[in-house]
Amino acid sequence: MEVKSTTKFVRLSPKKARDVAREIQGLAVSSALDILTFTPKKAAQLIGKTLKTAIADAENNFSLDAASLVIKEAVIGAGPTLRRFKPRAKGSAGPILKRTSHISITLVGSAPEKKKKVTRKAAAKAVEEAPVAAVAATEEA
Repeated sequence: MEVKSTTKFVRLSPKKARDVAREIQGLAVSSALDILTFTPKKAAQLIGKTLKTAIADAENNFSLDAASLVIKEAVIGAGPTLRRFKPRAKGSAGPILKRTSHISITLVGSAPEKKKKVTRKAAAKAVEEAPVAAVAATEEA
């Protein structure tokens, strides 16, 4: 079960927030909260709020255990940019871009299972051995 939580229009540039978001991807929720608590950046506090919201949603709306939750992905998207202008020399104006971002966190109920790659030789060998095992089981009975 996947649980997604989003915070929109955060007054923080996406570039600064992505540094913090990369640190917590793939971690268990408890260790991610510990990392965010002791990271001295504005992004850590805002991502922590979104993570706590996702945890509360998982517990209350989907009846999942908080101890088994893992962060599948933490995505920081660009929001709208506020454009301001500052007076400069000789009557000109210089643009100031105040960027915003959207924080999106997806949690998974437990650690995602890695698929085991099966080679062609192993698959062919399994197909050859299957009828032999079935015949051996009928002879024993």
